[in-house]
Amino acid sequence: MKEYQFLLFDLDDTLLDFKAAEKLALPKLFEAYQLPLTPQTEDVYRKINTGLWRSLEEGLITRDILMETRFGKTFEHFGIEVDGKALDAEYRGYLAESKVFVEGALELIHTLEPEYELYITSNGLAETQMKRLQVTGLGPYFKQVFVSENTGYQKPMKPFFDYVFERIPNFDPNKAMIIGDSYSADIIGGANAGIDTCWLNPFNAVPSTIRPTYEIQKLDQLLPIINSHKANYQQPIEI
Repeated sequence: MKEYQFLLFDLDDTLLDFKAAEKLALPKLFEAYQLPLTPQTEDVYRKINTGLWRSLEEGLITRDILMETRFGKTFEHFGIEVDGKALDAEYRGYLAESKVFVEGALELIHTLEPEYELYITSNGLAETQMKRLQVTGLGPYFKQVFVSENTGYQKPMKPFFDYVFERIPNFDPNKAMIIGDSYSADIIGGANAGIDTCWLNPFNAVPSTIRPTYEIQKLDQLLPIINSHKANYQQPIEI
């Protein structure tokens, strides 16, 4: 049985609760521009934002286009002209203030860090993600942080993973696993790159094509999986 050494973690909604951060950031931004965040305005924003992120993952648009467009299009829908790039910068500033962890994330990282090499692999924006790691105190636990803005590629693109693997000293794909909540980015990307995958799937979504190596609903289910691959591991005996 293989023994893991390199653990690659997604950040948003895997370790840090992006939805909680977004819940705090969006109302501040919208209300500052006299557009209250109602269910209707939020729905318009989410459809635009999701579509743009999907296009980015597929390599159809650049990150700059996403950042300049998502809020501009949203406010334009309601007849308000804004500087989309400036709003995006404000929004990311609000996001970076959040210190909300996914349940069990901090305890898990504390436990894993002494024995394993931990890395961040994120499709987020570099400045925002680095600030969030600093604000939450997570940064020192990770050997390196790989953000798509700096790599020039997005998960699930294989060049993103090639970039990461080339920069991890003595990397062995047979001893690596990626852990993330995004089926399209983390699971498909990791599988196509030739490493094991662990899907954090709290809502029991159904995989469409590739099956993850492991699937968990909560982060506290990950440690037993990793421990079971240790060379000296002994299965607990139930009494």
